[in-house]
Amino acid sequence: MKLTELLNKVRVIQVTGNAELKEINSITIDSRTAEKNSIFFAIDGFKTDGHKFIPDAINKGVDAVVLKNADAVPDQIFSHSGAVKIVVEDTRKSLAEFSNIFFNEPSKKLTMVGITGTKGKTTTAFYVKNIFQHTGSKTGLLGTIANYIGDKEVKTMLTTPQPHEINFLLNEMVKNDCRSCVMEVSSHALDLHRVDGVDYNIAIHTNITSDHMDYHKTLEHYLKSKKILFDMLGTDGKIIYNIDDPNFEELIKDSKAEKHSYGTKENAEFRMQNVEFNLDGTSFDLVYEGKEYHLQTSLVGHFNAYNATAAFAAAVLSGIDTDTAVEGVKTTPQVPGRFEVVSKKNKRVIIDYSHTSDSLKQALTAIDHIVKNKRPVYTVFGCGGDRDRTKRPVMGNIASTMSNRVYVTSDNPRAEDPYFIIDEILKGIKLNNYRVIENREEAIRTAIFESEDDAVILIAGKGHENYQEIMGVRKHFSDKEISEKYLEEWAK
Repeated sequence: MKLTELLNKVRVIQVTGNAELKEINSITIDSRTAEKNSIFFAIDGFKTDGHKFIPDAINKGVDAVVLKNADAVPDQIFSHSGAVKIVVEDTRKSLAEFSNIFFNEPSKKLTMVGITGTKGKTTTAFYVKNIFQHTGSKTGLLGTIANYIGDKEVKTMLTTPQPHEINFLLNEMVKNDCRSCVMEVSSHALDLHRVDGVDYNIAIHTNITSDHMDYHKTLEHYLKSKKILFDMLGTDGKIIYNIDDPNFEELIKDSKAEKHSYGTKENAEFRMQNVEFNLDGTSFDLVYEGKEYHLQTSLVGHFNAYNATAAFAAAVLSGIDTDTAVEGVKTTPQVPGRFEVVSKKNKRVIIDYSHTSDSLKQALTAIDHIVKNKRPVYTVFGCGGDRDRTKRPVMGNIASTMSNRVYVTSDNPRAEDPYFIIDEILKGIKLNNYRVIENREEAIRTAIFESEDDAVILIAGKGHENYQEIMGVRKHFSDKEISEKYLEEWAK
């Protein structure tokens, strides 16, 4: 795309240099990937300022630099290199705007379903994708575990990628004949303008509990960030909100979109009832427009009835017939690391991404509902470093009071001392039913070998993640692989 063509469609404060001669083939925010025919965006990051890397990007041959601080680099450097200097009010907002135009506004060519909430985003996205594909419609997905262009998997590092990555992937979906895209939308992405310009048709609200307080500081700011998604929708958009969540009114109050509720309350448009689940799956009845549907899923837990109902609603409101939606829910495969059960003989290990106090409580509540005090419950968990510290003692208390025995271990300590994190967890434990084993593999092995033959062991916190991050270094580590390894040894 010609740089002049791009500049004619976006908002800028000032352009210095000869834009007419520039052809742009890529967008980057990383000076290490800067090259000829690319635009470099100098983003004000949390750890470093992208303006510092403008000279590096120019040395790599970039044709243009988008920046907020007009005085960050002397104009002589731009004029000497021939790079075009583009000054904007906010580089994050501009990155989204430029990316949307550069990739030909791909979200407008897809049916876009955005899902936000504290828990359930990933599972709900998998349900929606499976239902949509059940109609024969090729569907993309952007999410925590991976991104998909149809059935082709593209690995991911963030729940919601950066704007140029989002629009690149959406454009690839369009080019590969996808008709729709399901997208997890995080509070960070909304607050940091990563999804600005994405044209959502449907927005799903799963639930809101305290999370990411290291970033948001207050629940009010967290809610305000989540609310952005619903405010983005126009009058032709549709909101699917969880009527059982007390925060729903705040989230949707200003949106111009159609509003549709789901949950267990009598006035829910999509009403769940008779929810039953065991270690083999979940079943429930769903009442919609006076008709009752029986839904089954191999995914375990009361919360999965909510996720499946939200997906059913998204499908029906998109014009998909109810029978197809029911079958799509039934055939949705296990979502990696989301209450995923692995077993040997009569011993069960549950791998779950529960890394907040509320999600840990929900996971243990689900286990309690299944075992009904007839089987011992063990929990192995830790808390991530460089993240919300307030949840650590709360999670320690929940694990201790809701389990027969707890193994407190490391999660992703990142740059923190793992024993400092563990000490903060222990402040919330009042019972003498815990053991500290910092090494996560050893903690899992010990829980498997020390527990009774019919025990249920929850390994919480990392779920699908296949790494452990210690002092900036990521090493391969999978709770599921480790559990399968030691279950096999135990069963011999």
